[in-house]
Parts: sequence; structure tokens; C-alpha cells
Amino acid sequence: MSRQPFRWGILSTAKIGREQVMPAIARSEDGVIHAIASRDADRAGALAARFGAPHSYGDYDALLADPEVDGVYLPIPTAHHAEWSIRAAAAGKHVLCEKPIALQAGQIDEIIAARDTHGVVISEAFMVWYHPQWHKVRALIAEGAIGRLRHVSGAFSYHLTDPANMRNKSELGGGALPDIGVYPVVTTLIATGAEPRGATAQVEYSPEFGTDIFARADVAFDGFALSMHVSSQMALHQSMRFFGETGWIDVPAPFNPLGYGDAQVILHDQKNTQTQVFRFGEVNQYALQSDAFVRASRGESDEVFPLEFSRRVQQVIDEIYRAGGPRPQ
Repeated sequence: MSRQPFRWGILSTAKIGREQVMPAIARSEDGVIHAIASRDADRAGALAARFGAPHSYGDYDALLADPEVDGVYLPIPTAHHAEWSIRAAAAGKHVLCEKPIALQAGQIDEIIAARDTHGVVISEAFMVWYHPQWHKVRALIAEGAIGRLRHVSGAFSYHLTDPANMRNKSELGGGALPDIGVYPVVTTLIATGAEPRGATAQVEYSPEFGTDIFARADVAFDGFALSMHVSSQMALHQSMRFFGETGWIDVPAPFNPLGYGDAQVILHDQKNTQTQVFRFGEVNQYALQSDAFVRASRGESDEVFPLEFSRRVQQVIDEIYRAGGPRPQ
């Protein structure tokens, strides 16, 4: 006997949802898009028709009031993530929220409290958590394939100067650090399991937008450091490298494989003078994410990215902002 598929509600018609997460849900065996909400009812209706969703709403609260919605995906503007995660939880909905789920670590404590009070699953949509290339990096480091880890370097950048884009609006939570600075941090934590000890940083703000457009930081861990830079006004690039005493690991497309290159992990083993390449094909990390979330909502697993991990990531971002000096007035 087949069971009822998980019925998703989508709050917002944002690009990340339209192009990545919603197509992954639509291909899932366990999930269907049941309803879409937008401040613009016509946009919600058009997107619902595209994905075959039976309901659309011109109001977020109306979607949360739909008794047939099991859980929601929130790709709304960053500044509203915490508020609507809590409101969705209070409505009894499971919540998959785009990163960053909050703009300060303290807000995540409120989200954790809402999760526990209402007995729902709330998870930040860090799709990299589910990709097997990161499982492989973690395993290689743990088994000593590069000897003692001494240093990590990471970078993520793109060039975006459109003043209408949410990423360039400070009042909506825009900025390079909230948008992409989280990725070198989270993948370092995933790969090493280490606890960050502090950071030094340089943060540059746009005089036009008021958002941070470049950040360089050194994040200290016991025995190694992460050196990273991110920018919303540099050439398109992403990379992560892990350097040990006897070798190093290169992840050429660490955050958006296929879009930035092949999903692969390259192990440079200088102890044995060999290079190994581990390839992962066309893995869809968004599909893995949505399937894991549905299983967790049914109590079948605890595989989803946990809010407690989200708090650790945001603490590092908060520290980078503090170390980078005051935001220009």
C-alpha cells in the first residue's frame, strides 16, 4: 500500500526555488509541490501551473493555514528567514529554510526553541551536507590520508552589481558573507568536525549598497586555520583545499558542482607520490536534501542538517563581522 506523499508548500517564487529546489522536489518519489505562495498572486499562480501544484496563494499566511501542507520551503529574502521559520513551526509545518536561516546566532536559539515547542523538523538548506563529495573529504581526513591537517583555504565569488537584486539590499539581509561566506565555513566544519576558536578579518562594504562586498578572514581551529575570501564583486570562482603534512585534498567545485565544474575530490598523496581522483557524476544535491528532509519529517532518520550546526556556522560569520570592524554609516 502506497503512502501519502509529503505535500510541500513553497513560500516565494525566488530563483533558487524555481531553478534548483522545486525541480528536485518535483522529481522526488516522496514529495509533491502542493501549494505556492507569493506577495504577487499572479506570480504564484503561474509558478503553480508550471509545477502542477493544485493551490496558489497571494499571501504567506494563507499557505500556512492550508491544513494539507505538511511542510514548507522558504526561499524568501534573508532578513525574514528567522521570522517565517518560527511562524511556520507555530502553524505545525516542518521547515526547510534557505541559508542563512538567521542573521545572528542568537536568532537561531529562538528557532531551536520553536522547533522543540512545536515538535517539527526545521533545517537550514545547506545542500552541501548531503553531497557525497563532502562525505569523501571527511572520510579521507579522518583516516589520515593527508596526515595531520594543518591548513584549509577556501574561496567563493561572483560579480553582481544590480541594485535591484536582494543580495545588494542591506535591509533584506544582503551581502557577500550571509550569501556565500557561509560555504567555506560550513564545509570546513563538515570535513573536520572541529570547533572554531576565533577569527581575524577584513570586511569591505559597498558605498552604493551598504552591503559587504568583500571579506577576507582567518578562522582559527585547534591545530589548523581556515583562510577564506568571498566577494560579490569579483570574478566567478569557488574552491576548497585541505593541506596536511603528507598530502592535500582539492575540491574544485565544492559548493555548486556541475555549475562550476565536475563533482570530484582530488587527493594528492605526497607520501606515496600518487594522485587519486574520486568522481561523483551528476549527483543532484538538492534532490538528496529534499528526500532526507522528508524522511526526517516522518521520523525515519536524523540525516538533515541540524540547527545546532547552523548556530556554529553563524557564530563564525558573526565573529568575522566583528573582527572586520564597524559597518560604515
